[in-house]
Amino acid sequence: MSAGIVAFGAVSAMGEGESAVSAGTVGERARVCITRDEVLAHAGLARPFAARAFVPAGEDAATAMLQRAAMGCMRQLDGCIPSWRSLRIGLALGTSSGGMQAAERLLAASVDPDAPSPSAAEVAKALYFAPMLDVFGALGVELAPATLVMGACAASTLSIGLGLRWLDADACDLVLVGGFDAVSTLVAAGFEVLRATTATPPPRPFRSGRDGMALGEGAAVVALRSSRLAPGARVHVTGFAAASDAIHLTAPDRTGRGLATAAKGALAEAGLTAVDLVSPHGSATPFSDAAEAHALAIALPDTAREVVVHPFKAQIGHTLGASGVLETLACADALGRGVYPAAAGEGEIDPEAHATLLDVTRAGSPRTALKLSAAFGGANAALVLSRDAPRSDAPRTARTVYMRRAVHVATLPAPAELATRVGWPIERTLRAEPLARWVLAAVAELVARDGPLAGAGILVGESFATLETNASFFARIQARGTRMAEPRKFPYTSPNAAGGDAGVAFGLTGLSFAVGSGMHSGVEALVVGAHLVAAGDVETLVVVAADDVGPTVARMAETLGVEAVAGAVGVVLSARPEGAVARVVRATCGLGRQRALLGKPTCGHRALLPLVGAIPPGVIAGTSPPPLGATGGTTGWARIDLAPLPEI
Repeated sequence: MSAGIVAFGAVSAMGEGESAVSAGTVGERARVCITRDEVLAHAGLARPFAARAFVPAGEDAATAMLQRAAMGCMRQLDGCIPSWRSLRIGLALGTSSGGMQAAERLLAASVDPDAPSPSAAEVAKALYFAPMLDVFGALGVELAPATLVMGACAASTLSIGLGLRWLDADACDLVLVGGFDAVSTLVAAGFEVLRATTATPPPRPFRSGRDGMALGEGAAVVALRSSRLAPGARVHVTGFAAASDAIHLTAPDRTGRGLATAAKGALAEAGLTAVDLVSPHGSATPFSDAAEAHALAIALPDTAREVVVHPFKAQIGHTLGASGVLETLACADALGRGVYPAAAGEGEIDPEAHATLLDVTRAGSPRTALKLSAAFGGANAALVLSRDAPRSDAPRTARTVYMRRAVHVATLPAPAELATRVGWPIERTLRAEPLARWVLAAVAELVARDGPLAGAGILVGESFATLETNASFFARIQARGTRMAEPRKFPYTSPNAAGGDAGVAFGLTGLSFAVGSGMHSGVEALVVGAHLVAAGDVETLVVVAADDVGPTVARMAETLGVEAVAGAVGVVLSARPEGAVARVVRATCGLGRQRALLGKPTCGHRALLPLVGAIPPGVIAGTSPPPLGATGGTTGWARIDLAPLPEI
């Protein structure tokens, strides 16, 4: 089933609302907002270029941008669907770095002997889900289903796809989807030491001599409704698919096969073999653009060289978790106004690039577009957009979801032992940060018991995400400067990295990302995973709830009054009953105030401990204890109802 974009709010370096995602003016060159950034220059970066959105002094950028985007979307909803607050509303937001600016302030203060101890409110602001909870906790209505997708640079593309699936399953009447991210010193230093940023802006995607990207910041919130209920929608999302490379933690598969798999899946769902416009990932790095060119040649074998490509990151910067939704909205603007957008950057087009890049925006009549996203961990996602609603739009048939027995890893194996279980050299295993090791250990236990899982997807639930790794990465920056940041540690500051490592180790080429909208992240991951298996996006899915608790997270948890324990629980969901011991009857998660009956809050993986051993009948539930930066006591929750199967 397709969904229409009925309202949106957006913020980028280009402006707010329509101007934030403009596909350009006919006859004009692409507007570029990337400039020398004095904050990054002061921090000592050699390539201090970025595209900042306007945020008033003193405000947290991520929260402020998300707030403005949400309010813009809601104002449009008030105009087109005045009774929208009475509908069943879902929420799926994506981010790469969450509340990173607040986390940097907290981490900087932690090494200042004269700094006062942080309050619970200050600690809560540093959590990845803090901006989402701050903004949508004040909405005054329960949001269900609701999740935070931590899928790195593919996060908001994945969130749109997840929202599409929820509408298709009649889990909600209207879903708010999108993403947010702000520019931070930690992230900018990391990309620079990976040699992924440009020294000569603007970036030049798909052109010879390209040397990298520049960061940007922004946020967007989009309201989706079933196309049959949205006849006035300017554009419709008609296809979605996701897949993983399972090749390398940061480098793309040079053949482009993973991205091509996602693109072909989305096109097949939309019933298309060609499109009029492509919005690429377009990071302007030599290897990523080359891999994407190969992917386009595979997915669009007859038209790849002729289709117009619009690399929006070269204009508003790489907005990380917000990039997918902002670029989707730029496509929607192009389709809605009938224009082919100009591509920023100059120079000859790479002869191996399957792309048509326009010098100026042209009038035309594009009707379909393909949006591609790629991310750390080898994650890929694709969407298809159309000006027209499909003539036939029947819901997908929901599949029964089965669950196998869970495994619990309470003690992290020694590196040598883990290397043996995973099949990696000890040096490679030592490079992995503890959160990734917990996930690797859990998947290794599942493989040892159930056999190979190659081809499966992986979904990781993380309450504190990578804050422990972020603390050690940032400490080195503070001590030795941004140019001495550790390039091998930086990828592990992404919550998507743990699942990416497991994908590489065990050949998990299905969809891959992390979730975590609160302390209930373990059950949340199980719920979101059940939705994706039921929808047919993956046949077999490994779900791991993992918590890395070192000194930084321990202090934060104590301040918040949360009991945090390191460990992991892994479980396999499947559309096939072989080896299963339970069937999923119902799965839901959300944000609201009405879930006290779900019981005492249990942090992260520990909520899944009842699944270890015999599968119990009834409900596995998780809740997040208020307050964690929320307004009015809003809390997150998740529950999954299971029906045990008779053992044979």
